[in-house]
Amino acid sequence: MKILLADDHPLFRSGVRNLIQTTDDLQVIGEAATGEEAVEMAVSLLPDVIVMDVRMPGINGIEATRIIREKLPDMKILIVTMLKNDKSVFTAMQMGARGYVLKDAGEMELLHSIRMVERGGAVFSSDIAARMMHYFMMPQQSQPANPALSELTGRESEILELISDGYTNLQIASRLQLSAKTVANHVTNILNKLQVADRHEAKKLLSKSRDMFGSEESE
Repeated sequence: MKILLADDHPLFRSGVRNLIQTTDDLQVIGEAATGEEAVEMAVSLLPDVIVMDVRMPGINGIEATRIIREKLPDMKILIVTMLKNDKSVFTAMQMGARGYVLKDAGEMELLHSIRMVERGGAVFSSDIAARMMHYFMMPQQSQPANPALSELTGRESEILELISDGYTNLQIASRLQLSAKTVANHVTNILNKLQVADRHEAKKLLSKSRDMFGSEESE
């Protein structure tokens, strides 16, 4: 089974590669450090399964998943990340991912998840599965702290998450490989859509939404 690893952390890629090398049925055929590389290598290498992180420089893993699935509708993608917020989980599933596993999963759980996805199954970490059950069992009248959060684009949501983590515009630009002007424009759009005055208020709004729908663990 041919595996493509897509993660911007070399140590994590190395750990997964070493784990896979202990098996007889799995083989790493490529490693991508950005979303763009993941798309290019998916098309050129045609792996059986892509192990995809969410937060990467350039386009993020969820957007890369969408692009890959548009180009290769049958491609099987397993999200492996530290992010456990509801928006990331459901957006990843909507974009075509077949599983969502947290990076703190055990080695056997990760290998089982890769094999399960390759066989056409869907797989979730126990914590993610519990959160999904909780989400669908919530009263229908429950609403997000601000409905405008759902109006943000994928890139705007990613930048808002980084703002919440304390990143400056220049740091966000460096991490996402964007120009400072592009980031500033995105921040302006975010503030306008959320109808807040500044970054501090946007951060408070996101924090309030997390409190209502569950906490998020950042990478």
